[in-house]
Amino acid sequence: MRTGPELVRASNPYAAEDRARTWRLLAVALAVFVGALAAIVATPFTLAATALGPWGGLALGLGVKTLLAALAGLTLVRLFIFYHDYLHGAVLTGSTLGKIVMHAVGYWVLAGPSVWKQTHDYHHKHTAKMVGASIGSYPIVTVDMWGLMTEAQRRDYKLVRHPVTMLAGYFTVFVLGMCISPFRRNPSQHRDGIYALVGHAAVVVTFGLLFGWGNAFFAGMLPVMIATAAGSYLFYAQHNFPEMQIKGRHEWEYTFAALHSSSMMDMGPVMHWFTGNIGYHHVHHLNHRIPFYRLPEAMAGMPELQSPHRVYLTPSSIRACLALDVWDPAQGRMVSYEEADQMARAAK
Repeated sequence: MRTGPELVRASNPYAAEDRARTWRLLAVALAVFVGALAAIVATPFTLAATALGPWGGLALGLGVKTLLAALAGLTLVRLFIFYHDYLHGAVLTGSTLGKIVMHAVGYWVLAGPSVWKQTHDYHHKHTAKMVGASIGSYPIVTVDMWGLMTEAQRRDYKLVRHPVTMLAGYFTVFVLGMCISPFRRNPSQHRDGIYALVGHAAVVVTFGLLFGWGNAFFAGMLPVMIATAAGSYLFYAQHNFPEMQIKGRHEWEYTFAALHSSSMMDMGPVMHWFTGNIGYHHVHHLNHRIPFYRLPEAMAGMPELQSPHRVYLTPSSIRACLALDVWDPAQGRMVSYEEADQMARAAK
């Protein structure tokens, strides 16, 4: 079986964009997204529901708007994958129109190009490398590090990795983590985070002035909130799963991290469409220049990629991923906070 640079080289034939296919797929995604937003605005808040009474009609109207917002939000996840691949140099490289559209998507989902590319490129080069891998990813500490942390440090660590933080990713991961914090650290380098916030607010206010403040929420904010919540969990589960492996700096190796520290999220074809095949994450980490629509093809064509560590969007799989808290090098696995506390007490 091929490993190391040989395995990366073997994947290079798949790292070739079909520009016409890229534009065709992008046009479809944009049409679905814009159509969902238009349908939200066109749907009355109270739908005719004589048998249900006026309150039933209101509930029906709000339900339809929420479903349409979910459709828009999930499609926005797919659009973000285009943007993600664009910054990786996998699609639309050198296209002026592509740059305009991709940057518009990036700003709309509150992920300015400067901070996303900087942190995400680092993430790819250091995935699951103990010490330093937390840049552009969720932090992970060892049992020994946990034992030395103060209560305040432990509280902050738990907060960052908490499911509510992921669910509220719009505010926690993106508004704060991708826009405000980078700008505060380096205003001259990451001012695009503020541009994203101002532009996002301007679009929401414009929606409110033109179509009413209820539609500003359902069409302007809720789809982004859904997309960022989904993205926050997807990114977590791609590198926090029961069989994941973490290596020290001297033992770490790029292709091992791609195959054993990046999961394959097994989903049906509909969810693979919405998530832009990002579930094939081990393939993406092997070669980030493979366009998202060729990731299944690469996996099918390379035997080394066909036995990934799989996770699922099922309650049991989600619970298993969320139960992983601290890395124990001695056992070669993630343990819970309770187990880490017991080990820390035993070490004293």
